Amino acid sequence: MGRSRKNYPAAWKVQVALAALKGDKTLAELASEFGIHPNQIQQWKKHLLAEAPSLFASRRRKTEREAEELQAELDRQIGQLKVELDWLKKRVEPSH
Repeated sequence: MGRSRKNYPAAWKVQVALAALKGDKTLAELASEFGIHPNQIQQWKKHLLAEAPSLFASRRRKTEREAEELQAELDRQIGQLKVELDWLKKRVEPSH
């Protein structure tokens, strides 16, 4: 019977990868400290570095999308108010 595969929580993986990024300790030291293989730490570190830019980019895209939606709603409201204003102006103008 083979060994079962260990699953680590994402927060713990990030903690290990950040420790590797700091560079205070070698991978061997971190491996003995956290009880995992140095190759696994190296993989998590690479994954963190690869995914980090997308974390900030997705927030910016979300903010841009929200700003565009707000702009579209404001444009719609302005258009509606212009139509209502024109209608009121016609109703209030004295007949000649």
